[in-house]
Amino acid sequence: MNATLMKEKNLVLPTFLIPILKNHQLNLVESLVFLYFWNNQEETLDVLKMSKTLKLKEEEVLNAFNNLMSKKLLTLKTTKDDLGKRIEIVDLTLAVDEVNSEYQDKEKQQEETEIYSIFEHEFARTISPMEYEIIHAWLEKGFSEELILGALKEAIYNGVTSLRYIDKILYEWQKKGYKSMKDVQSIRSNTKLEETKELFDYNWLEDNEE
Repeated sequence: MNATLMKEKNLVLPTFLIPILKNHQLNLVESLVFLYFWNNQEETLDVLKMSKTLKLKEEEVLNAFNNLMSKKLLTLKTTKDDLGKRIEIVDLTLAVDEVNSEYQDKEKQQEETEIYSIFEHEFARTISPMEYEIIHAWLEKGFSEELILGALKEAIYNGVTSLRYIDKILYEWQKKGYKSMKDVQSIRSNTKLEETKELFDYNWLEDNEE
C-alpha cells in the first residue's frame, strides 16, 4: 500500500455505537461526521479541515453537522482558548448519555433474565407466565434483585416454593423499611443481641427462690 495512504487518519467505529447510529437513522455522511468527532473529542468545528479529512464537500459537512445537532447527538459549547479567544467546541455529552442509557438497559435486561433463571433453578421447574409477571412487577415496584433473592432464599429455607409467600416477605420487609439484605441481617443481629442480653440480665437466683 502507498506510504501516504498508510498515514491517513482512521475513523474507528466501536460496536456499542452501532445501535445509536441505527436508532437515529444516520446516513453515511452523518455517520462519518459523527465518528470524526467521536474519535476526536473536544474538537473545534473546523469545516475545512473536516472536509479534507473525510473527503467530503464543506456543504455536506455542514448539513450533516446540523442534522446531528437536530437529532440531539451533538451540541456546540462556547469556551476560551489559552489566549482568551472565544472558540466553539463540539460537545458529545448527549451521545455519551445515550450510550450509557443503552448499556444500562441491556444490563438490566440481563439481570432480569438471570433472576428468572435463579427462580427456576430453586423451584426445580419452569416458572409460569403469571409467575414471570409477578417477579417482573417486583422489579418494577423498586424491590432490588438482592432483596428479592433474599426473600426467595428465606422461602426455600422454610420449605416453601410459593411466590405468594415470597410476596408477603417482601412487603413485610418493605413496611419495616428494609432496602437490602444488609438491613435485614443487621436488624436480626440486633434482635438476637437484645434477646441474649435479656437472658444474661435475668436474675435466675431470685426466680429459683420463689
